[in-house]
Amino acid sequence: MSQSNALRRSEAYAAPRYASVPAPQDFLVRPLAGPVGAEIVGIDLSQELDAADFARVHQAHLDHHLLVFRDQHITPQQHIDFSRRFGRLMIHVLHQFHLPGYPEILVVSNIVEDGKPVGLGDAGKYWHSDISYKELPSLGSLLHAQELPAQGGDTLFANMHLAYDTLPAALRDAVDGKRAVHSYLAKYGQLQKEGAWRPNLSAQQVAQVQEVVHPVVRTHPESGRRALFVSEGFTTRIEGLPEDESRQILDELFAHSIRPEHLYRHAWQPHDLVFWDNRSLIHLAAGTPDHLRRKLYRTTIEGDTPF
Repeated sequence: MSQSNALRRSEAYAAPRYASVPAPQDFLVRPLAGPVGAEIVGIDLSQELDAADFARVHQAHLDHHLLVFRDQHITPQQHIDFSRRFGRLMIHVLHQFHLPGYPEILVVSNIVEDGKPVGLGDAGKYWHSDISYKELPSLGSLLHAQELPAQGGDTLFANMHLAYDTLPAALRDAVDGKRAVHSYLAKYGQLQKEGAWRPNLSAQQVAQVQEVVHPVVRTHPESGRRALFVSEGFTTRIEGLPEDESRQILDELFAHSIRPEHLYRHAWQPHDLVFWDNRSLIHLAAGTPDHLRRKLYRTTIEGDTPF
């Protein structure tokens, strides 16, 4: 790693920087209709939250798994600083789509300028939990709307605690104590064939995304609740099972996870910031018409070893 890259990486894990002593903010936590999510009403994330307000937000995130902060006019640095209060930030392997000057931010966009994509246009095409393919998968992600299409562009979220709680007994027994392989490359070749968004990976990039193994059912480290931790996007097989049996069980888990009663569909509004728990949810981009512009900025917080 070059000296400049090492410096930028260390800066990505530095403590947040604020200019003044924070003042309390008067805001509401309003649960959304459905199996996941709450709207935070009356908060301004361009201002640092004091300790009590931050604790309320943190608890709301644990209680509801997904928070929607409306009408947030924040800079990339403010986005980063708020995200860092929850933990170290992860740097996405596709450096081609980092926001210039802010490697902590992945640009998610279908916009092409001068013949080149400005962001990752097919992000979220398959159900997944962000960065489950790392030894330390993500705690959560924060996605901030920059440009939204007049139609389409929704994001679907599935509650994996509910998915586990409602597993048929036979399927629950089949996955008890099992571990599964997660790979960033699981769908990468297929995505390259389906669109023009995915660059060829360098040897250095491939080295950053080696296969990892995690429990099929994980325990949330803060709430203690159990959740399924597999997804069609990154989970390739269950260890210790014949390939056909592994495939059958995974397909059943994938189908069960996204039953309608487990889902929340987020229709984006201008300047929404959505913060979801990757330990509790999987998500899917519902798609945007090619001729309509969509651009969002994402930070991702590092979690801990699943157990």
